[in-house]
Amino acid sequence: MFGRVSKELSFTPLLKLSLALTIYMVVSLLGYSVGESRQLSLFGIQHTVAQSIAPSDVGVRVYQQLPNLPRENQYISKETGKVAENNTLVNRLIRYHLYLKGRPANYRLDWKLTLADYLGANEVIYDSSYPGNDTLRQNPLEGDRAAIKRLSRQQRDALVQVLVNIFSPRN
Repeated sequence: MFGRVSKELSFTPLLKLSLALTIYMVVSLLGYSVGESRQLSLFGIQHTVAQSIAPSDVGVRVYQQLPNLPRENQYISKETGKVAENNTLVNRLIRYHLYLKGRPANYRLDWKLTLADYLGANEVIYDSSYPGNDTLRQNPLEGDRAAIKRLSRQQRDALVQVLVNIFSPRN
């Protein structure tokens, strides 16, 4: 009826990627989260999920390691009417990366894609969904974009490396 069926199943690269993404989504829905240190094997590739660490703690650690990184924390809270000092560029960057884009925290390429979003070279960042838009009187997106653009390539690379180091599990 269907002709000869090959005994060997062949997968195109696009099909492999689709299957890997589907499996990753299913595994994520079954309880694996960013906060766990488990290993998943998809087509022989080992993927270690980042250790549990609060994004606000990551921001503090990033600024400890990169003290010259702009904080961009001069924005006024809608709730208190005071400066939201803990609402920093790094905290918003992390929230955008993890929660808005759903990107893994332990890969340099994913952080570089996020920085490319800020530089206008990758995906569009929408004002209405940007972290801080709902809690600050002024949307910090334009200021954050400007701060990222002012960083040198070496500073952006250092930021990416620090983020990956913090989120990567210690073996």
